[in-house]
Amino acid sequence: MANEFDPKIVASSAAVYQLRLEGHLGAQWADWFGGMAVTLEENGETLLTGWVADQAALFGLLKKVRDLGMPLLSVNRIEPDPAIRMDDGQ
Repeated sequence: MANEFDPKIVASSAAVYQLRLEGHLGAQWADWFGGMAVTLEENGETLLTGWVADQAALFGLLKKVRDLGMPLLSVNRIEPDPAIRMDDGQ
């Protein structure tokens, strides 16, 4: 359970991140990426968006991207939509 994030635990270091990958990743990979939203862009890229508990969890996600062999284009910390709260499971 080392890289799993319990959305009921509110940590000050938790943040929403977007990882942009070159190529399309199937939606079935969302669970493998800790429930992150998988968005397929028209330009052939995949955008993974979701809450990340801390820097260790972020590095775990980056390791998974590396293991897939998909080129990582960008990693961005974004401001969450105020309507979405961590304890809502999003």
